[in-house]
Parts: sequence; structure tokens; C-alpha cells
Amino acid sequence: MRFLSKRKVSEKIRLSRTEIDRKEAAGKFPKRVQIGFRVFWVEEEVDRWMQTLIEKRNHAAPDQHRETTTTQPPHELAAD
Repeated sequence: MRFLSKRKVSEKIRLSRTEIDRKEAAGKFPKRVQIGFRVFWVEEEVDRWMQTLIEKRNHAAPDQHRETTTTQPPHELAAD
């Protein structure tokens, strides 16, 4: 078992430290372990969180896991 610092977690999952805090506060990320004034995450818990995201992606309906954007129809040029 290994503890990861916030920096190491951020590097591992490629999210900012602020986003890690947001996800943790929302209950969507493993909880930290505090040792003195420092905080750490259990590596196995972070790995399970990542695996859960992969499993959700793999079981989602086609295109359900993709972020969607709304597009507006192209503007037509007025005829002179």
C-alpha cells in the first residue's frame, strides 16, 4: 500500500489540484488521509476510481460518455 501526495495524484490522473478538491468535496473522488499537516491519497483507491470511470465508459451507450456541445446552424450569407 502506498500514499500519494496531491501533486502525485494530479500527475497520475491529469487533473488539477483544484479539480481534485472539487471532486472530493462532491463525493466523486476518494477521500484524503491526513498525516500531520500533509494530505495523501491511498494509491489503490485512486486506481479503483480510475477503473470505475473506465468501466462506466465501456458500459455506456454509444456516444453517451462523450462530452456534447451544442452547435448552431451556420449563418447564411445574404444575397446582394
